[in-house]
Amino acid sequence: MVAVAGVLAFVAMLDMNIVNVALADIADGLHVSAATAQWAVLAYQLPVVALMLPVGRWLDGAGTRSAVLVSTAGFGLCSALAAAAPWAAWLIAARLAQGAFGAALFVLMPVLAMRSVRPELRGRAMSVPATLGPLGAVTGPAVGGLLVDHFGWHSVFLVKIPFCLVGLGVAWKAMPRDGRLRRPDRRSLVDALLVATGVAVLLLTLTLASDDPAWLGLALVAVPPLWWWLRGPGGRPVTGVLRISGLFRAHGAVLALAAGFAAMHYVVALHLQRDGGVSATTTGLTVLAFPLGMGLAGPLGGRLADRYGARPVAVTGAALTAAGLLLLIPLGDGWSSWEVAWRLALAGVGMGLNGGPTQALVMSTAPPDRIATVGSTVQLARSLGFTLGPALATTVWGLTGPGNGVHAGLALAATAACLAVPLMARSGRPPAPAPEQTTDAAHT
Repeated sequence: MVAVAGVLAFVAMLDMNIVNVALADIADGLHVSAATAQWAVLAYQLPVVALMLPVGRWLDGAGTRSAVLVSTAGFGLCSALAAAAPWAAWLIAARLAQGAFGAALFVLMPVLAMRSVRPELRGRAMSVPATLGPLGAVTGPAVGGLLVDHFGWHSVFLVKIPFCLVGLGVAWKAMPRDGRLRRPDRRSLVDALLVATGVAVLLLTLTLASDDPAWLGLALVAVPPLWWWLRGPGGRPVTGVLRISGLFRAHGAVLALAAGFAAMHYVVALHLQRDGGVSATTTGLTVLAFPLGMGLAGPLGGRLADRYGARPVAVTGAALTAAGLLLLIPLGDGWSSWEVAWRLALAGVGMGLNGGPTQALVMSTAPPDRIATVGSTVQLARSLGFTLGPALATTVWGLTGPGNGVHAGLALAATAACLAVPLMARSGRPPAPAPEQTTDAAHT
């Protein structure tokens, strides 16, 4: 079941970026403008991020097996519908529905990993989805490019279906029956509408502000619905859970690291290919050093967390990531691929050491009846960081001018990563005792 959580994490994060490289082909194939084709990406990303908190509240107390089966089946079905789209409206509708199922998958990944093993193995279990998820995001453009070149744009949607079928088969056979999904009541639907509206406006603001900072004023529109939700019966339990010792700081660290990573990846790839005259292939191989380091260090981080504790390993990982990004700033204009690659590898090792232990630390602190809620909040923090990083880097690049834009963007990325270190290091009251419940898979 931990492997299923990792595969679903990889597929859900892969879908965040794999479609980007197919937009031109989608526009040509469906005879629409590039702006319309862009909604093939936004229509998935918006509901994924906007619905995480309501979905987390809804899944608290629900049957994990039923939730995994419904979410995985729905995700795979929407992938098939998107691949078969004869016109743009069909594709956008399929992607919106897929984003809703994707939000449930994001929430379920840490819950599934946590409940499938004994408490002393949670660091290792959490490191699997925490490592494979970001790897899916990083490798998405490369995988998408290969698929589009050889099989057409439909293949970027079809490639996820075999993974969904494997996940369905394993979950159906290995997971014990543990209850049904409850139907959302009217209050839950209102909460979902308020949160989705506020978060969607924020994401659109960040997307539009990357081209024109004047769009940042649109963020004010998100304040009323989010305020009403926070003050209502749907938001108070979420904020109450986050008041538990260390959770606010840990969420801030997750957001800061994700923003730093995303900003760095955007700046480095753009500078190497546009300003450095490096080919797309060489650029792809250079930035591949980060996921390579992350993939190698991820399992080690989980084992170290189970042996020495999650917090010191998470802090060490954040410090290594910050060091790797700081070392990128002094590089001159004549970057070589090797000079960039080993620094990216160091930052990737840090992210690998940090991911699983941070997830284990946060989830183990959650009350037993609010595990899905905490899973949704930490995933939301990470997703917002991935969106915020490139938008801020673009804004800083534009404000400082082309001559200093690269260094300003890298300085922003390094500052965000450095901020995560004290946020993660500051310890508060001891966390609540972790629940001992596991699924039958933990004993087989």
